[in-house]
Amino acid sequence: MPGKVSATRRRIIDAAYELFYRGGFARTGVDDIAAAAGVTKRTLYYHFSSKDALVAAVLEIQDELVLAQIQSWAQYVKGDSSEAVEKLFSEFAAWARKPRWRGSGFTRAAMEFAHLPGHPARMAARRHKARIERWLADRLAIGDRSPQLARQIVLLLEGCHSLILIHGDPSYADAAAEAARLLVEHAGATDKKRRR
Repeated sequence: MPGKVSATRRRIIDAAYELFYRGGFARTGVDDIAAAAGVTKRTLYYHFSSKDALVAAVLEIQDELVLAQIQSWAQYVKGDSSEAVEKLFSEFAAWARKPRWRGSGFTRAAMEFAHLPGHPARMAARRHKARIERWLADRLAIGDRSPQLARQIVLLLEGCHSLILIHGDPSYADAAAEAARLLVEHAGATDKKRRR
């Protein structure tokens, strides 16, 4: 029975993610999610106490999936920090060029619930973006400047993300990649000077 419960729960989460991604978090109703998952509304509420709890569960799983995806891209990078950042932006650009791309669910959730700072979606987005920033700081390994550089690169990622959503033009990722490359090169050169 526990396997069936977890399979049903996962089916609900997967259906909710598809609907949230296509139509938005606020506009997607519980009835639609239950229908897409092939369960009753009562079953949905058995697994999730509220729509907010379901949103939080969806974003928690997405957090793990996204971080695993980024780590899988990075494992093929054998070079320095600039190569890792270049790979990050090239993968982001490829993702943004996919048909019907609607952007990061975390960024969209934070925007949709901007008026509710304590909402589970806002908290999940905050945790996710902080994890990406920490991972990037660890990956860059450019002395004590790594956290600041990671923050600057995350700003470029979020900026190009928003502008691609606004303009429908994935070339913003290419421009952000060039800016990130310059930042990494500058940070690397500065770090070498300090060590001399």
